[in-house]
Amino acid sequence: MKGIFVIGTDTGVGKTIIASGIASALKKRGIDVGVMKPLESGCDVVEGRMVPNDALLLKDASGVEDSIEEINPYSLKEPLAPSVAADIVGTSIDIEKIMSNFKYLKEKHKFLIVEGAGGLLVPVKGKFLFSDLIKKMGLPALIVARANLGTINHTLLTVNHAKNLQINVLGIIINHLSDNEGLAEKTNPDVLKELLDVPILGNFPYSPLCAENIALLADLAEKNIDIPFFMKNFQAG
Repeated sequence: MKGIFVIGTDTGVGKTIIASGIASALKKRGIDVGVMKPLESGCDVVEGRMVPNDALLLKDASGVEDSIEEINPYSLKEPLAPSVAADIVGTSIDIEKIMSNFKYLKEKHKFLIVEGAGGLLVPVKGKFLFSDLIKKMGLPALIVARANLGTINHTLLTVNHAKNLQINVLGIIINHLSDNEGLAEKTNPDVLKELLDVPILGNFPYSPLCAENIALLADLAEKNIDIPFFMKNFQAG
């Protein structure tokens, strides 16, 4: 395993926090880890320039010197599926440009973490979906799921569809999105563990400060994600 593709069961499930946490924890253990966010929509605009906050957090967490343009070739303003956000402003997404950046970063670093946008079936360009991008990159998928009501259905559907597409699913990380949790959040992890035939590799607690504190993010990842799993399966390029 020379890299992973982090994809969600839905949008807003915390993919960037999980991807950044793994990156920071691997870096702390001496792994040369690169990061990539091929497409980011919902970007802030500051002084006329797009600010891809997810890609910037990945960059900070991994400590790489790669440019933000290498990490994030497409940053888009509207918080929509990338293909739709690009069409609105007349941007043509070039899959080969994404693959060129991917191949460069994969060769440069010993391990590469690529983060998608939303779920498997979110369109990148036309009928080309994130599931197609995962297969084209040849990376195993790490699925981030939310803890709250509805996640059992979303997670099982995502895992089953990925397997039907012959995508290698490494496992699931459950991310808690609130400190005001009910019975669903308390019981869903155990139910998923019983129903899934892939491992749950983490049960990440709600922490609104970790996105602003890389040291805290790394510490939470070490404590709540099975980092030894990635170390055990890591192969130097």
